[in-house]
Amino acid sequence: MIRGGRNNITSAPAFSKDAKKLLLCTANTVSVYSVATGLKITSLEDHTAPVTSVIVDPSSDETVSYCWTSSLDGKIRIWEFSAPKLLKIFDTHLPIHSLVMIPVHVSHSVIAYVSVEDYSSVSKDLFGQIRRYDLTQDPLHSGDTLKEMEEPKPIVLSPSGEFFGVCHNCTIHIWNVASEHLMPKETTLHHTELITVFAFHPNQRILAAGDVTGRVLIWKDNGIGEFTSVKTEDDTESCTTFNWHSAQVTVLNFSSDGALLYSGVKAGDFVVWELGTGKKQLLPKIGSPLLYFIFSSDSTLSSVICEDNQIHLLKMPSMEILRTISGIKPPTPERHGFICYVKTRDICLTRTVSIDRSSGIAAFCTANHRVQLYNLLRDHDISEVQICDHHPDDGDEVRVLVTAVALSRNGSVMTTAEARFAGSNFSEGIVSLKFWVFVPDSKTFSLSTVINQPHREAAITAIALNPARSMAVSISSAGDFKIWVCSSDKNLTPEDSNWICHGVGSYKRTPITAAVFSGDGSCLALAAKTVIMIWHPLKNELLYVVGKANAPIMELSFTGGGFLIAASHGSTPHLSVWDLMTFCLSWSYRLYIEAIATEVDSPYFAVLTWLPESDSLVKSNEQIFRGKDGAILLFDGSGPKPVAIWTVMKARGGTLSFVEDGKKSQPLLAYVNRSHEYVLFDPYSDEKLETSAIDYEVFLAAISKKKKRSRKKALMSEKPWETMFCGSTLNFPPFPDLCASFFSSRMQKEVCERADRQPERHSS
Repeated sequence: MIRGGRNNITSAPAFSKDAKKLLLCTANTVSVYSVATGLKITSLEDHTAPVTSVIVDPSSDETVSYCWTSSLDGKIRIWEFSAPKLLKIFDTHLPIHSLVMIPVHVSHSVIAYVSVEDYSSVSKDLFGQIRRYDLTQDPLHSGDTLKEMEEPKPIVLSPSGEFFGVCHNCTIHIWNVASEHLMPKETTLHHTELITVFAFHPNQRILAAGDVTGRVLIWKDNGIGEFTSVKTEDDTESCTTFNWHSAQVTVLNFSSDGALLYSGVKAGDFVVWELGTGKKQLLPKIGSPLLYFIFSSDSTLSSVICEDNQIHLLKMPSMEILRTISGIKPPTPERHGFICYVKTRDICLTRTVSIDRSSGIAAFCTANHRVQLYNLLRDHDISEVQICDHHPDDGDEVRVLVTAVALSRNGSVMTTAEARFAGSNFSEGIVSLKFWVFVPDSKTFSLSTVINQPHREAAITAIALNPARSMAVSISSAGDFKIWVCSSDKNLTPEDSNWICHGVGSYKRTPITAAVFSGDGSCLALAAKTVIMIWHPLKNELLYVVGKANAPIMELSFTGGGFLIAASHGSTPHLSVWDLMTFCLSWSYRLYIEAIATEVDSPYFAVLTWLPESDSLVKSNEQIFRGKDGAILLFDGSGPKPVAIWTVMKARGGTLSFVEDGKKSQPLLAYVNRSHEYVLFDPYSDEKLETSAIDYEVFLAAISKKKKRSRKKALMSEKPWETMFCGSTLNFPPFPDLCASFFSSRMQKEVCERADRQPERHSS
């Protein structure tokens, strides 16, 4: 099993004591990276929920390295991460959102302060709590509650280990754990604006805070070891203010010697302040929204963590980027907003993930109108392609959105569709279709052809590439589709080759909603809303109208077993399986289908289904779903009974694909959720995943609105015309020949039926 694409930015990372390793919270694990190479060394795997904190123990040395972790599973774990080896588990029985460990030389014991979520609290509106745990107790007691808040807040520990605090609205609550009292003494600092971040000075009782307006405030001690507070905006005696940022401060940290203060905002701007003089210096802009900024024990090394799932290792004090640890960048903000699911005439307008099954390379549409290429098998970033730019002349009201991306089977060609429109009005936007060719030397794509308004002013609803030749099809909401081919001039380099229109087709001016080529590229299946058609792509001829669904079809896919899989959306969603030998509906389920994955040379196929949050059936079958919101169903092509079922999270907006792995004889199944986290596994023999242990009848009864429908099987001898469709190419015979064979077979069948009904007359 291969897991990847995890979010590296949910919590602040930590350097090892020797500054040679960087520990990152990645979903349910902690990933340990080499600072020298930027490659993952090992991972700490035992938590059953997302890890929220990782803390390197100060007692670590060159031979043994310890760290503490906390998780939403309610457990604190201590590890020897150089091995790696789990040493001990402490269970608080409450989801932990933040953890700090007090150094032994300060507390003279093993004391943990955690920010937990407790819905059993007496105060109905205060679910967040700061609790103190003595980890030397066995069993672990419930802990002492220091404070209650509306929700859990992150805890910040001072470098000396004597203070920790949390910011809550316009206040900062600080506790002095070095006091002689059993419970730490609390001090509260007040401000007039919302405080977004704060940091402790490394060796003095000084605290810096940033607020939502962009100001940086400095509190100093009053000589007796306690912080003073500012009551009003004009009170400057107890608080020094640095004012330069125009947006809220998101990162704040002191240099290791405490002489400088670094502040940054979400836009990526960094400023360094001299505490003694208040002078500032602008630093190179990182270019991505900033989340965390940490120093290592090496004064020349730091790290900045950005919102786009990138961790930059910086050389100090120049802030030069030494190397970058890149995960899969999150989806564009539009995908989580209304634009992600904007539909025109029941047509989905965003298809922003494509996977090349032969190489395991995936293309993800990300922020700033880019496509990121990522190797799923190696969990490694390859490159980024700038698809388009937002021109200054467009203005703020004009939106630019990459609406579709598709990769060829060998990864040599990529196609993208983009739209420029005002507000959410796709119908009046400018649409561009682009073809790209892969350049091996630079490991990225180069633009080959740009086609503006390929379907007049209609939006492109999907793109499909032919797996066997340089051919593509684009479909639109205007009711037409176009087949594109690459110029065959052998003297042209791939970068200079042009794509031209080979043919145009339509069906009764009905919007085309789905398109897919057969495995060998000889056939093209199209959906005109509810009608399924088979076309000859080279001749651009309609071969057959397969059938009609009950709702608009959004996904089509050929299987190696002679079936066509269709997924219908709308008020009556359906998964339907059509037999290409008879052009009849084989069976169907009433399911919400998000994605389909089929094998080229096998009848196996998998579907991703999602579950409506408000569905009463889901709520009443919590023992089946266990907090999951979707499922993957694997079929072997023999019938409607799935051979395996896996429940998954973040299914809506997810993607499925079979991926070939050279190390295995059978392909892996890749599932990418809507947050771009993924897993690759062997669907036929992987025992680590929940498979057909779920009773499929119970499961399907919970997620299906309607019982499955199957057709009655017929003997091959009754349908001699079926032999005309044998072969992997699905080359259909001329229609007159097809009709003659069809009617001849039907006449023979009727004669046999009459003979069966009147045996006595024929026997005489």
